[in-house]
Amino acid sequence: MPIDVWLLLGSVIVIAAIGSVRIAHRSGLPSLLLFLGLGLALGDAGFGIPFSNPELARQIGMTALALILAEGGLTTNWSHVKRSVPAALILATVGVAVSIAFLALLVHWLLGMEPTTALILAAVLAPTDAAAVFSVLRRLPLPPRLAGILEAESGFNDAPTVIAVVLLSTAAANPPSVGSFVLETTIELLIGAVVGLVVGPAGAYALRRVALPASGLNPIAALALTFVSYAGAVLLHGSGFLAIYLTALILGNSRLPHRAATRGFAEGSAWLAQIGLFVMLGLLATPKEMPSAIVPGLITGTLLVLLVRPASVAFCALLARVLRLSRISWREQAFLSWAGLRGAIPVVLATIPWAEGVEGSKLIFNEVFIIVIVFTLLQGPTLPFVAKVLKVTAPGEAHDLEVESAPLEELNADLLQVKVPPGSQLHGVEIFELRLPAGAAVTLVVREGRSFVPAESTRIRSDDQLLVVATAACRDQVERRLRAVSRRGKLAGWYREQGVE
Repeated sequence: MPIDVWLLLGSVIVIAAIGSVRIAHRSGLPSLLLFLGLGLALGDAGFGIPFSNPELARQIGMTALALILAEGGLTTNWSHVKRSVPAALILATVGVAVSIAFLALLVHWLLGMEPTTALILAAVLAPTDAAAVFSVLRRLPLPPRLAGILEAESGFNDAPTVIAVVLLSTAAANPPSVGSFVLETTIELLIGAVVGLVVGPAGAYALRRVALPASGLNPIAALALTFVSYAGAVLLHGSGFLAIYLTALILGNSRLPHRAATRGFAEGSAWLAQIGLFVMLGLLATPKEMPSAIVPGLITGTLLVLLVRPASVAFCALLARVLRLSRISWREQAFLSWAGLRGAIPVVLATIPWAEGVEGSKLIFNEVFIIVIVFTLLQGPTLPFVAKVLKVTAPGEAHDLEVESAPLEELNADLLQVKVPPGSQLHGVEIFELRLPAGAAVTLVVREGRSFVPAESTRIRSDDQLLVVATAACRDQVERRLRAVSRRGKLAGWYREQGVE
């Protein structure tokens, strides 16, 4: 078909997928199910668009997952997750190992699956899905610590599981010893971590000091830097997923120009990646082959959700407590167990043994496809109810105060755009009560589409946008003061609120 036809078809698919997001949001269904359904409708069972190349699917899938992880890192607030990182790292490493070993043992024993095949299936199903978890966290009011554990775990656990699936698939005929497997995994993770920790700070330093001629170039540059990290780590035989997540996490929490625009651009790019990824995976699936995978898939999924995931969470919680890194209550453990959503990542990982020609790999793909559809449909919509029953919600949790900036180079100053969110204690505060440093001033207020220059007695309202000019020397102090007042009101100093991000 001519390229114009493909462009038209692709545009219609994207628009239909965007429309389905609205349906998913209203119904509480995870959007990935609608995207997969759209892919199935376009494939063999529907319009008949042919696609059966697992190697191409793997390459596209890995790239899309890298982009989704980059968005996750760029939009993650480090101040929310830093207390949760020790527990999340244990879940992403020890928890993954426990899940793989326990599920492989159960599947081998109950379903009579070959040991190597059982290990590959267990490794494919081990990671939680970043896209699914991030989308749930944006709708569900959880305490920052609990949300941080889920968010950081889903960002970190992709790296070790990808390495595990690749190693098991490429050496299916002669599986590596446990020692060599652990050593190679550790080396790849260390290389990925080093690359991410080098590229991230270097990229943030460059973006802060290079004056780009157009604001729209900053988001592109930031996203490009994350892929420099990903590709560099892969070329050095390290973990590209760990590198890109760390780089994005550092960039997203650095004082970059047009930071809010960068996060918005990353979110839009990740949505496009999700749409393309899930539609492609739907095209790759063959519905007429699925019936034989239903029973083993449902058995495996039930074992994973009701036995393996809770066991790995409980073991990791005990380990974190023994090491005095974190205390996770039984309510939080129960919620973490149910919130371990599987999505695109297991389906993409299932294409790796298929592309390598591993015996029984097509059955693995079909089982994983069934598990993702059935258990995402079961777990996703019920998460708010489970959180409420376990009493782990935090409906009063305030939204962050977002500050967007643009450099005023010639004046050695910054222009800050402050959005006053609902529930902020800035509501009702008069301009002079902000007590900003001498080098800063509120120059404009935008309210209900109308802008005006405020007086010292002007009261701030929710949903106002404030334009604040601050010298470079006092910018950090201005941001801390605005956050402090947003959290505790004009008497924030009496409450010892420092406004730390």
